[in-house]
Amino acid sequence: MSVFTTVDSDQLTTFLDQFDCGELVEHKGIAAGIENTNYFVTTTGGRYVLTLFENHGADELPFFLDLMAYLAEHDIPTAHPVPTRDGAYLTELNGRPAALVQRLTGGSLDHPDPAACAEIGRTLARFHLVSADFPEYRAPDRDLAWAEETADQLQGAATDDEKALLADELAFQQGQPRDDLPRGAIHADLFRDNALFDDGRLTGIIDLYYACTDAFAYDLAVTVNDWCTDEHGRSLAAERDALLGAYLAERPFTATETSAWPGLLRAAALRFWVSRMQDKYFPRAAAMTYIKDPTPFRRILEAHRETGEALADWIVDNQPSGVAR
Repeated sequence: MSVFTTVDSDQLTTFLDQFDCGELVEHKGIAAGIENTNYFVTTTGGRYVLTLFENHGADELPFFLDLMAYLAEHDIPTAHPVPTRDGAYLTELNGRPAALVQRLTGGSLDHPDPAACAEIGRTLARFHLVSADFPEYRAPDRDLAWAEETADQLQGAATDDEKALLADELAFQQGQPRDDLPRGAIHADLFRDNALFDDGRLTGIIDLYYACTDAFAYDLAVTVNDWCTDEHGRSLAAERDALLGAYLAERPFTATETSAWPGLLRAAALRFWVSRMQDKYFPRAAAMTYIKDPTPFRRILEAHRETGEALADWIVDNQPSGVAR
């Protein structure tokens, strides 16, 4: 969440006339994140988040907004989009597609404890059980083909050891298809800063603008990599056991998912290492922005490459009793 497109009070007042949400009190740009322009908006009718989409066309945005509404209406704590008086979730502001969504209470956790990890694991499993029936489809935009294309772009900027590791991991991932894994709509970016807690209670999962149709176990791997590793890429056992144990209790893995798990953890680490290298070496201009260091995800990737099949063994040993292994 950054500010690439500036919105002043007059522009926002006119924009809000489309909604039944009261009159503008104040708005403030949000600096964290790197993809879209975001503002906190307070009106006489409530508190909201305004997003101006910088990298998505209007034709692909209904998937995100419809998914957010679908999840919220199925008791998954997500921010429901606010419809205009005409019933539309998507509109336009300053030449950008734009949406207004409910602002949830709570804040993110920098260092979640095992209890918080268990809560996110349970909720992500429920998310997947619900989203399996979501009728819309969106292909991943940060898939292996994207990683290979970005790797080519990075050839003139990355260091020799970065390029060597990247080439080796891309070759490995070519042999790790996941089309046969259970799938549906996934979050694809459920990091700690995309979950809100209030007094130990999970109050919201936010920022679904990487959501797509992909393997549920891959989505879990993205989450585990952020929530359950330290700054050196080492697994935090208590946090990992809590998150995975809570997830598996709600949605046990199939045998195919168990076998794929080590490669999925590597694929999830690769995706964020590559995207952060891209942002580091080819930053975009913005009024407010925050570029994240790619080094932690390189360390996570290297740690998963060393750990190997022991990761799948943990899943086998911790599946709920009575579940086929």
